[in-house]
Amino acid sequence: MKMAKIVLAAAVAILSSATFAQQATTGMVTTINRISGTIAIQPTQDGTVGAATTGPAEVFKVQEGMLDDLHAGDRVSFSTTETSGTKTITKLEKLNKS
Repeated sequence: MKMAKIVLAAAVAILSSATFAQQATTGMVTTINRISGTIAIQPTQDGTVGAATTGPAEVFKVQEGMLDDLHAGDRVSFSTTETSGTKTITKLEKLNKS
């Protein structure tokens, strides 16, 4: 019984170090580094006409091939996960310019 509690406690500790919930948001691409596989996105306010950017750009890791059709200045919708302090984009979609 003690061993089961120890294993369960270890599993909870490992799972708590990774965030599995995805956050969907929109923003504007400010920098792309295709060599390191990173992208900097400045978040935009949701729900406002002509949404303005808010705060500094954040840098995210991306999977290979996700940056092929993007350029600085593009508006994007994206979802992220964070594992051990590293934010990674799991879904990235270029938005139409309005």
